[in-house]
Amino acid sequence: MSHSPLTPAELAARVDHTLLKPESTPADVAALAEEADELGVYSICVSPSMLPVALPAGSTLKIATVCGFPSGKHHSQIKAAEAAHSVADGAHEVDMVINLGAVKAGEWEDVEADIAAVRAAAPHPTVLKVIIESAALTDDEIVAACRASESAGADFVKTSTGFHPAGGASVHAVELMAATVGGRLGVKASGGVRTAADALAMIAAGATRLGLSGTASVLAGLDGEGAPDSADAGGY
Repeated sequence: MSHSPLTPAELAARVDHTLLKPESTPADVAALAEEADELGVYSICVSPSMLPVALPAGSTLKIATVCGFPSGKHHSQIKAAEAAHSVADGAHEVDMVINLGAVKAGEWEDVEADIAAVRAAAPHPTVLKVIIESAALTDDEIVAACRASESAGADFVKTSTGFHPAGGASVHAVELMAATVGGRLGVKASGGVRTAADALAMIAAGATRLGLSGTASVLAGLDGEGAPDSADAGGY
């Protein structure tokens, strides 16, 4: 049996342990935080209305949330207000969705301004990740969306919400995004990353962070480099 190039602890340190199901309850979020602490992941990612989150005693977990999620079709002022509210409620990281319609229309100044509004509302040290919904974009649009994100001051570009019918992360998209940002920004792969093999492929392609909902089964699959599992990844 071949072995993973990463230990479970090394992979866990790159994971945003995610729960974004609309029906999630406070008890679900509390369980997520407990599991995340046990798994040694980098952060938990929850919906903004679930903030603030009480972490287990002594936990070093970061708290991430989403903004303009999942459609991205909110007014920039609303996205900015949502981001500011989330930071006030304890979020260390904000994953915002761009306006895909503006991308498709080639309105790049508007795309950049939308991101910049959220950046201004959630300044550093808050980490800003920009979800470009790569499966719904052409290669040229992916490149341009990454460039707009960088110009607007983002810290990461992220593939997917996990809720778009076009699909989630792909190795090709991650490679293209990583090549475009050239190490100046992080790259987060999310949406459909359900096995250890998926996770390792995304990291090999250039992902520096992973959004996972089935984190435990992904980590458990590392020794076999991701034998297929049937874990329900919860649409993320």
